[in-house]
Amino acid sequence: LYLTPFCCSGVGLALCRRLLEEDDRIHLCIACRNAQKSEDTRDLILTSYPTAQVSTVDVDLGNLASVLRVARELRCRFQRLDFVYLNAGIMPNPHVNFKALWHGLRTGRLLHMLTTAEGIMTQTDRLNGDGLQEVFATNLFGHFILVRQLESLLCSNEKPSRLIWTSSSNARESAFSLSDYQHAKGQESYSSSKYATDLTSVVLNRKFNQQGLYSSVVCPGLVMSNMTYGILPVFLWKLLMPIMWLIRFFAKTYTLTPYNGAEAHVWLFKQKPEYLDALVKYHSCTSGLGKNYVEPRKMDVDEETAEKFYQKLLELEKQTLEKYSDLLE
Repeated sequence: LYLTPFCCSGVGLALCRRLLEEDDRIHLCIACRNAQKSEDTRDLILTSYPTAQVSTVDVDLGNLASVLRVARELRCRFQRLDFVYLNAGIMPNPHVNFKALWHGLRTGRLLHMLTTAEGIMTQTDRLNGDGLQEVFATNLFGHFILVRQLESLLCSNEKPSRLIWTSSSNARESAFSLSDYQHAKGQESYSSSKYATDLTSVVLNRKFNQQGLYSSVVCPGLVMSNMTYGILPVFLWKLLMPIMWLIRFFAKTYTLTPYNGAEAHVWLFKQKPEYLDALVKYHSCTSGLGKNYVEPRKMDVDEETAEKFYQKLLELEKQTLEKYSDLLE
């Protein structure tokens, strides 16, 4: 059994450990942006699970050449992949709109804003080396290309293969536009990329379920990770932590720890995919007293928009891969 969690820090690292708690016979293939991080993560896992089968690959999801190279490597090394956890993500140069927070407090929408970041979080995006918007490329398109390149390991197997995408409660239709699906003109690139993730998962089920490939979307909730710590200075987070623990009594998606945030990922590991709803996002939740559970919520996605977006992804794939013919079979 081969599983490939991507981005092994925070929720990704917690997920690796929790999967081995569920079944120590699995073969984990962990993927990180550089070789040293991959090996360090592997050593950390083996410290707790010395008999585990853990291998590594290096990939930068924001670099198409890197994605194509790792796909070729995986096709050479493995005959099938049972699970692919698509967990890598970035949120560059985040900014908090404190004026919007104050307005939310006055209008009674503060709790909603704190649990979804709606209206209070913006990012400054940029183009990457492939001429793509960096957040779109890393959070979605790199994963999409990887899945497309690994179809031979994922489809037409004796038992189902699974894609599990890490989305967010910040995934909002209002931040996404088909005419600007890379979000070059806006300041909510993270939200747009996560909504695009939801759309992509919906269409992948329609296209590939009959070939034995199933796709699901999860939200880890608000987890204190490297990404989160980049939003505010560390000293401010330390001051806010007691308040955040109190908020969890009212906001169950304040999972806070990577272990709690991986709850939905692990829950899906144990489910039969043919019984899951393709239009549902599975949220990791933690009660005020610390009990973890999973809450399914219908996604606010239009299936016609999802299909149109998928066609745009295919067009972009064709355009961008023309210069990488030497890395394609």
